[in-house]
Amino acid sequence: MRMKIAVVLLSGGLDSATVLAMAREQGYACHCLSMDYGQRHRAELAAAAHVAEALGAVRHRIVKIDLAGFGGSALTDASIAVPTGGVAAGIPVTYVPARNTILLSFALANAEVAGANDIFFGANAVDYSGYPDCRPAFVSAYETMANLATKAAVEGQRLAVHTPIIALSKADIIRQGITLGVDYALTVSCYQATDDGLACGKCDACRLRRAGFEQAGISDPTRYV
Repeated sequence: MRMKIAVVLLSGGLDSATVLAMAREQGYACHCLSMDYGQRHRAELAAAAHVAEALGAVRHRIVKIDLAGFGGSALTDASIAVPTGGVAAGIPVTYVPARNTILLSFALANAEVAGANDIFFGANAVDYSGYPDCRPAFVSAYETMANLATKAAVEGQRLAVHTPIIALSKADIIRQGITLGVDYALTVSCYQATDDGLACGKCDACRLRRAGFEQAGISDPTRYV
């Protein structure tokens, strides 16, 4: 029997690696899609390639776009410093304008061509940094739009956007990933990792990741500077 196909957005970080493992566990043939969008470093893209291979993705594609051309985020504009003082209230400067809307649109195009009715996306609305495009309301609205916008959906192949970790704490995400065999040493979450993938240990992403391992009672395999 032909396996169901899913497109999985894979950043190379902890969350998306866990989501890939979940999709594989559900029996999907996973086509992973990573985006070189002008982020500060490429270490996460190298990590994504390692994770895709380790978790048995059928295909891994890296697509280049230029969100750095617009800037407006500490992740795409070198003149804006990545905050290292701790996770604060509000939407931080690491928010990349419209990023998840754009990434999901590429995943949608990939899905329609690949014959996939499912997209998996590592949005999380619990231990996150206040990003508006990680909320359930956004995901629901995007799925509605996707089913109005594509030939496949109009002809009866309804598309679903899956966010299996959206309501999980970072600790629960890690516990789930360990159960599914995710090697978190392969992943890179840091907003300003070195070329070799070493984490700063100070940015919001590093703080949330470290706290997750501590709360899960699992040794943190992250390589720090």
